[in-house]
Amino acid sequence: MKQLIDRLEQEQTLPREDWIRLLEDFTSEDTAYLCERARHVRQMHYQNLIFIRGLIEFTNYCKKDCFYCGIRRSNSNVHRYRLSKATILDCCRRGYELGFRTFVLQGGEDGHFTDAVLTDIVHAIRTEFPNCAITLSIGERSRDSYQQLFDAGANRFLLRHETFDSTHYASLHPAGLTAASRQKCLWNLKEIGYQVGSGFMVGSPGQTTENLADDLLFLKKLNPQMVGIGPFIPHHDTPFAKEQAGSLELTLFLLGAIRLMLPKVLLPATTALGTIAPDGREQGVLAGANVVMPNLSPKDVRGDYLLYDNKICTGDEAAESVANLKRSMQAIGYDVVVDRGDSLNM
Repeated sequence: MKQLIDRLEQEQTLPREDWIRLLEDFTSEDTAYLCERARHVRQMHYQNLIFIRGLIEFTNYCKKDCFYCGIRRSNSNVHRYRLSKATILDCCRRGYELGFRTFVLQGGEDGHFTDAVLTDIVHAIRTEFPNCAITLSIGERSRDSYQQLFDAGANRFLLRHETFDSTHYASLHPAGLTAASRQKCLWNLKEIGYQVGSGFMVGSPGQTTENLADDLLFLKKLNPQMVGIGPFIPHHDTPFAKEQAGSLELTLFLLGAIRLMLPKVLLPATTALGTIAPDGREQGVLAGANVVMPNLSPKDVRGDYLLYDNKICTGDEAAESVANLKRSMQAIGYDVVVDRGDSLNM
């Protein structure tokens, strides 16, 4: 296994059969070695810096009905909300004072937020905060829509491909949603000029080692600026309520592997990691991650944006606790910095 890990570090890729072997047969000792190499590579490109993004969850309405998602259209138990333009700008102002230089607007696929409405919001943020990065995480839209938002001032876009395999993708989504459509959106975003983020859930129902190998090979081909992965965590009001959550160890192993495969990529230690383990985000950083995304959303809606059960909504996840986040990162030898934190993987 160590020879495969060394080969991955040197060549920044592996053949499919070697990915499968590595992911099926690794031990805890292999994970420790991989993470040590991932830290070394991350240090070469980003030193010990951790970049923070201000997450604004601006709507939990969604027209999609994905089987794993807590805010899916069919879930009638969700308390729905939308943030106004004024509230979103207030979130940005509070975040800017706290040191955030990247704002992430994340929401369900909400028909209320038409191109006209969203471009107006993006333009307002860009005008007031010209030195900040604006990231969107709003799902699948037309190429023209993505272009309008880019022209209004958005410069990053997060869209997990979820799973590369079309059959597996179909098992996680209702009819009409396809892996090919999702992937086409990612290629459109890259062509327009966004810094693009993709990724997948670890341990989603029906996922095989072969699926994971294909996911990694797709990411290598896409060559995104950001990769977001996190363990699948079930939500009690979805068809997957009784499914088993994804593995912390496998997620950490994959984080390290992605760092070796894409050395300059921006790699978040996600909220989901912090949900399945109290020190999950710290472990993610020690596996090669270099981004964390505290929540700038108003306190009264944080508990309503629940994609999965037991999501962190208070404490270090609140923007007001950035000081605690800085201390937790300093305790493991890393510094949270006030910086846009642009990807070096351009």
